[in-house]
Amino acid sequence: MSASSAPPIRRDWLAKTVAGVLLGFTLAIGCSGVFAWLADGMQMSVRAQLAMWMVMPIWLGIFSGVYFFRSGLRAWAWLGGANALVFGALAAAQWL
Repeated sequence: MSASSAPPIRRDWLAKTVAGVLLGFTLAIGCSGVFAWLADGMQMSVRAQLAMWMVMPIWLGIFSGVYFFRSGLRAWAWLGGANALVFGALAAAQWL
C-alpha cells in the first residue's frame, strides 16, 4: 500500500477529544446523580459509594466511544443533548 492511497487523517479528532473529556465528564456526573437520587431503598453509605465509583467507568466509556461520531460537531451535539436530558431528568426527579 503506497502512502498516497492512505486515507487522510481526520482533522476533527481534537473536537471529539475535548467533547469526550468535558461533556463526557458532566454526563457521567449527571448519571451518577440520577442514580443516587433514584436509589432511595439503599443505605446511604452504599448508595454514595456506588454513585461515586460509577463516574469513572461511565466517563471512560463515553470518552472511548466519542470517536465513533462522524464529526466533532456531531459529538458535541449528541453529548450536549444527552447532558441536557440527564440534568433535566435530575431536576425533574428532585422537583417531583
